[in-house]
Amino acid sequence: MYAIVKCGGKQYKVEKGTDIKVEKIDAEVGAKIDLETLLVADDKGNVKAGKDAEAVKVTAEVKSQGKFPKVLVAHFKAKKNIRKRQGHRQPYTELTIVSIK
Repeated sequence: MYAIVKCGGKQYKVEKGTDIKVEKIDAEVGAKIDLETLLVADDKGNVKAGKDAEAVKVTAEVKSQGKFPKVLVAHFKAKKNIRKRQGHRQPYTELTIVSIK
């Protein structure tokens, strides 16, 4: 059984026991949260989408909070002596899918 869930403006395909990294959620480590369900499919080929999928509950547990590796952005303009380098680390929340009911 798998589900398509929406979190932080992105969609993820999840199964029970799957670990995913999503945009930062304000929740304590070990807290359980419910994710918005868009589609659910089981092993028999039954698919629920839209209003039917909203009745299915996908529960996840917060495993950790962290930051992705640094991404460097460089701006360079020839003959203008303009050189700029900037780094960015996006925060994330790692979730473990506990159940799909």
